[in-house]
Amino acid sequence: MIKFLIIFFQGGVKVVRIAGVNIPDNKCIFISLSYIYGIGIFRSKLICDLSKVNYYVKVKKLSINQLELIRINTSKFLTEGNLRRENMLNIKRLIDLNCYRGSRHKKKLPVRGQRTKTNAKTSKKLRKF
Repeated sequence: MIKFLIIFFQGGVKVVRIAGVNIPDNKCIFISLSYIYGIGIFRSKLICDLSKVNYYVKVKKLSINQLELIRINTSKFLTEGNLRRENMLNIKRLIDLNCYRGSRHKKKLPVRGQRTKTNAKTSKKLRKF
């Protein structure tokens, strides 16, 4: 059951790797899980509840079995590379449909109805012609 959990020692410090991300071992588990792209505070607390782990336990105090349960429950959600890929595909789909939101993405302008006469200077400055 414990074949995919990676714990290694780097300079004498235990480093736990979950979903391809090194999570800090000197922080509470719900804060450490939020270092993973796609997992915020709410979802990290949900993962702790599913794993039956206290939110405020430091990562270095967790046993290997608890870390394995957290890893299994984390893998149920879309995180890191898969989530980034899905977001990119959604934007690409909008651009291919040539809808209004897609054209705004293509022009690198604000998409959600923000004004651009006085605001959005950064997005106008950064877009390439």
